Amino acid sequence: QMRLVESGGGLVQAGDSLRLSCAASARTFGVYAMGWFRQAPGKEREFVAAVNGIGASTAYTDSVKGRFTISRDNDKNTVYLQMNTLKPEDTAVYYCAASAPTTPWRVARASENYRYWGQGTQVTVSA
Repeated sequence: QMRLVESGGGLVQAGDSLRLSCAASARTFGVYAMGWFRQAPGKEREFVAAVNGIGASTAYTDSVKGRFTISRDNDKNTVYLQMNTLKPEDTAVYYCAASAPTTPWRVARASENYRYWGQGTQVTVSA
């Protein structure tokens, strides 16, 4: 059972930046595709960004393209989400997720592709 622990959330103003981190307890971190999802109050959880096992391929939801960057450091078993130019509509609980062991080039958008989930970290952006 892999454990994921997110950190880096907080309260910021519109236009500010935050970097979320997700530390994973995995022996071979590179076999897991990783993703970030978010859930705003009263809304369903939505896909934000994903990266494949070797960090060479990424995917983003349209609303964050050009503002958010997902990356990973397999030596540190950590995936990051750099969030720039934050908007009030980015306010949500952000969750880190890991797939079942998979091919290193796979990027997964759908939540059904993820087996392990973190507890979430709150990001609040004030206008």
